[in-house]
Amino acid sequence: MIAPIIQACDAISGARPGARREIMQQYLQRIKDLENLALAYPGVEKAYAIQAGRELRVIVEADKVTDVDSDKLSFEIAQKIQTEMTYPGQIKVTVIREKRAVNVAR
Repeated sequence: MIAPIIQACDAISGARPGARREIMQQYLQRIKDLENLALAYPGVEKAYAIQAGRELRVIVEADKVTDVDSDKLSFEIAQKIQTEMTYPGQIKVTVIREKRAVNVAR
């Protein structure tokens, strides 16, 4: 009766960054690989792996990538991560496309 509770607690605590004693160099390399994978696509300005590598935020240039392209890019990056990398759990890929228009009235 107590075994399922212990298994659930272990799964929750194991999800924390560093809980499974991952070597720091391997962790940093995985984060860099995630960011570099996204930066390889045209129109990508910046890429940030956050939440211990569980989320990848990709910032694209608004004049080079359309809204439809950003949806496609998010899917392509997720598929490439799935086929080329090994990672614990899942990775959420978010593509951010922002257009700002700023003027000053004097």
